[in-house]
Amino acid sequence: MYYRARVTGVGGWERWEWDPSLFAGTAEYYEEGRFPYAPGLGDALARDLGLDGRGRLLDVGRGPGTVARRLAPLFEAIVGLDPDPGMLAEAARLAAAEGIRHATWVRARAEELPAGLGLFRVVTFGASFHWMDRPQVARAVRTMLAPDGAAVQVDAPAYRADELLAETGPGRLRYPAPPEDAIEELRVRYLGPDHRAGQGIRNSSPGGEDDVFQAAGFRPADIVVVPDGREIDLSIDKIVAGRFSSSGTAPHLFGGRIGHFESDLRALLADASSAGLFSVRLPDNILRIWRLA
Repeated sequence: MYYRARVTGVGGWERWEWDPSLFAGTAEYYEEGRFPYAPGLGDALARDLGLDGRGRLLDVGRGPGTVARRLAPLFEAIVGLDPDPGMLAEAARLAAAEGIRHATWVRARAEELPAGLGLFRVVTFGASFHWMDRPQVARAVRTMLAPDGAAVQVDAPAYRADELLAETGPGRLRYPAPPEDAIEELRVRYLGPDHRAGQGIRNSSPGGEDDVFQAAGFRPADIVVVPDGREIDLSIDKIVAGRFSSSGTAPHLFGGRIGHFESDLRALLADASSAGLFSVRLPDNILRIWRLA
C-alpha cells in the first residue's frame, strides 16, 4: 500500500510471471486497509463520458469490486473480473451489503478476455493494468467496447508514499506520518530486499500506458483530475490491514512467521505514535480515458 520498497535492481516486471498466489489471503484486509478514492470520482466520470445509468461496466482485476461498487449507480449492469476467488467472494459480500443487485462477479484473468462477456460502455482498470499482459488486454478490450465506449485507468496516487506523508509547519496534520522507513526495514528483515509478488520477484512496474492503448487502436488519453485533499487518520489496525492487503506483504509470504511480523509491526507503530494514530492527506485521483480511434 503506502511504502517504498528497497530493491536490488533485479527481478523487474519484464521477467516476472503471474501466478494464483499473487493476492492470496489479502481480500479480507482491503476494506479496512486500502485508502478510499476521491469523493467526486463517479461524478467526474459521468460528466466526461455522459453516463446516465444505461450501458454496462466491466471492472478488470480490481479485487473486491472497489471501483465497480463505487460506479454501480452509473450503469444498468456491472461485471467485476478477477482471478482470485477470495476477492470475488468479498466483492459479492460487500455488494450485497450495499444493496447492489445488478452486479456479476467473474473469475478469470484479464488475458482471457473477451471471454464471451459481450459489449460494454466502459471498461475500468483500478490500479490493476500493470499486472497484466497489457498489449493483449488492450487489444481485447477494444473489441468489447460499444462505439461510444471508453477504457479508463483509475490512478490512485494515494498509494504512493511520497505523496502521503503528513505536512510540517502551518497546517500540519493531527498525528505523525506513518514511519515508512522503519516499516520497510521490518519488511526487509522478514522477506528480504526484493519485492515479492506471488511466487516471484518484481521490483518494478511498467509505464507508458498511453502508448499501449494507442497501439491497440485507441486515441491518445484524455486526463481528468479528480480533486481530493482530505486528511485521514490511520489506526494501527488500519496500517496493519494495509500491509496485509498488498501483494508484496501478502499473508502467505510470511509462512509460520506471520504472527511475529504482525507483533513486530504493531510494536513499531506503537513506539512511533503515543496516540496510536497517524495522519495522511490524500492527493487527487487521475482518470486516464481512452476512446476508440
